[in-house]
Amino acid sequence: MCLPTGMESEDDAILRLRSRAIPTMPTFPDLKSSLDGELSPGKGQQSSEDNHITSNGRIEVEHVISKKLQLKKKAEYLKSDLMRQFDTQVNDFMDSLIEESTSLEPAPVPAVFSPPMSDKERSKLRHFRPPHGEGKLFVSRRSLLDELFEVNHIRTIYHMFIALLILFILSTLVVDFIDEGRLVLEFDLLVYAFGQFPLVVCTWICMFLSVLFIPYTLFYLWAQIHSGSHSHLRLYSLLFGTLFLLYQALGLGFLPTYTVVTNSFPPASCFIIILEQVRLMMKAHSFVRENVPRVLAWCKEKNGPGPVVPQVSQYLYFLFAPTLIYRDKYPRNPVIRWGYVVSKLLQVLGCLFYAYYVFVRLCIPQFRSISLQLFDLRAMVLCVFNSILPGVLVLFLGFFAFLHCWLNAFAEMLRFADRMFYKDWWNSTSFANYYRTWNVVVHDWLYYYVYRDFLWISQKRCRPAAMLFVFTVSAVVHEYILAICFGFFYPVLFCLFMCFGMMFNFILHDKRKGPIWNIIMWTSLFLGQGVIICLYSQEWYAQRYCPLKEPSFFELLKPRSWSCERPDDRL
Repeated sequence: MCLPTGMESEDDAILRLRSRAIPTMPTFPDLKSSLDGELSPGKGQQSSEDNHITSNGRIEVEHVISKKLQLKKKAEYLKSDLMRQFDTQVNDFMDSLIEESTSLEPAPVPAVFSPPMSDKERSKLRHFRPPHGEGKLFVSRRSLLDELFEVNHIRTIYHMFIALLILFILSTLVVDFIDEGRLVLEFDLLVYAFGQFPLVVCTWICMFLSVLFIPYTLFYLWAQIHSGSHSHLRLYSLLFGTLFLLYQALGLGFLPTYTVVTNSFPPASCFIIILEQVRLMMKAHSFVRENVPRVLAWCKEKNGPGPVVPQVSQYLYFLFAPTLIYRDKYPRNPVIRWGYVVSKLLQVLGCLFYAYYVFVRLCIPQFRSISLQLFDLRAMVLCVFNSILPGVLVLFLGFFAFLHCWLNAFAEMLRFADRMFYKDWWNSTSFANYYRTWNVVVHDWLYYYVYRDFLWISQKRCRPAAMLFVFTVSAVVHEYILAICFGFFYPVLFCLFMCFGMMFNFILHDKRKGPIWNIIMWTSLFLGQGVIICLYSQEWYAQRYCPLKEPSFFELLKPRSWSCERPDDRL
């Protein structure tokens, strides 16, 4: 009996499918036997000829379609299982490949950053983690920009900034040559900004020696009292705690500020003393905060001859280490690359001159003229947008000079191996992530000693209040630094922190992942820098053009730029 052409092609397709070797699937024996049973040779074809051919030679189409659908369903099931197994094998292969690649010693830094740790070395990590609870874990890792600059495409951006600096220098030299008829190589702005430098050095030495001996001595005496059989331990704790707080408030808080204000330090010299004041206060707090629980834990368990009191050398190393979190030991590199240290310090010096030319070419000419005018909306809008470029350049220079070059230089000299001083904040799609990644050193201190301690005191019931408290502390400290260094109170940065910073922190949260949110973040950041440069520069010149003869407390708080009008004859 002759079969129709359509039936012959269908049987041929089935026979060809049967003749192909089906992969062995040990996890699905039923599926394999089912497929083998349905596609066995001869039997399926004979059954089709006997049962599915009508008297007029036509095929029962419905039955064929049903069989094809069942076969397709089983084939899809087999395909999905094969894909799952394939994905699992690929993931396992990639994990093993990554592990093997990390075990290879990289060529650029073969003697600096050690390969992955063995099990014995991993057991030593307890020295880098606080024994009384969870905390920051220090590991050996490079700074992100050091890794990115090994890529030529990224290093080209660095070269572009150097080219821009060369253009700033050339434009300044050409303009001075046209105006003066000679090359003028005077850096009077830098000389003024870093004035009274010997007094700055003496003040810093006094601050450092006090923070080296006083907090350590107070803690050592308190620990010795707790290790003995003294009574009234709470009274002693209250006494030493009060002495430590008085030292923080008066010794580190009031005296350096008084020295800066009474001697009228210029801005850069003020920044050196005030930033060091804040840094040393945070260091002293971290030292006490990390070691007091260890002594209390020993007093409770009595599992040794005495409480663990850090050595003076460990505390001294911590005071210079580029971190605000105390540990008895940190991961260390085996050697010091002095060429790397010199290059980073030269880059800091280059950034300093870069900032000088930014202010000389982009800021000072603009604000000398704009300060002649009374406050009006049009002038303010133009001022903000004209200040965006210098503001962004100052932002980049400050980040690169301090968070990358300065901290890496000291880390290299101290063989400090954990170089994660910042993360990829430029890729942030939310301000919450930006705040966490911009300055990891300060963020760690705020997170462990402000946010987590606030939650511990409130028994984890006030997370929004803890976040608000962190923002408030950060905003107050930033505004305090600017107020002392500039010599006037103008809470622009405080308002940006507490108003727009808090608002953007909740609006641009971590769930925003698209590239549009990164654009919004950069736009907001640029605009904020323009506002800061514009308003603080206007107030700086207004304070000098319109001094108060008999200032009251209210007039000291009122921005002078809102009412200052400088006559033309005073140019």
